Amino acid sequence: MKTEITMLTARDLTKEYPRSPRETLAGYVIATRVLDKCRAAIAGTLGEYHFDCPLDRRFFEFAGIKAESFRSFVATGANDDEVAAWISEHAASRPGIEIIKWNNRMRELRLSDLPDQAQEFLEGYIPECLPKGSVVYRWFDVYDIEEKRL
Repeated sequence: MKTEITMLTARDLTKEYPRSPRETLAGYVIATRVLDKCRAAIAGTLGEYHFDCPLDRRFFEFAGIKAESFRSFVATGANDDEVAAWISEHAASRPGIEIIKWNNRMRELRLSDLPDQAQEFLEGYIPECLPKGSVVYRWFDVYDIEEKRL
């Protein structure tokens, strides 16, 4: 069964990290991380991560893709290239520069650019969960520092 392929290729997010939100899939930042979490959710190895969380929803909303449709396709056992092709086929039609600008906005988001609720959450999360003295310049830094990429 194809779902078994997904389970075999899924990262065990109880033991390793999903890929950085900075990495791209089908030309979109965040999408690669969403894919890692989706596969882990299907495989039951999601750990403390969440599929279709607020970060994931930024990708889904911009791309015009429903999380449930994405998950159903990923459950077929599709590899990264097949998922990228599916995203390209199902995402809202946009000029390439619009996607580039969105990617750059996401990469450059400061904590102060986030909604109030996210800022309140991160105000406690950063000192509790990141190494002491960590300097967070951008929202994606939180993920990359915590997951030891920065």
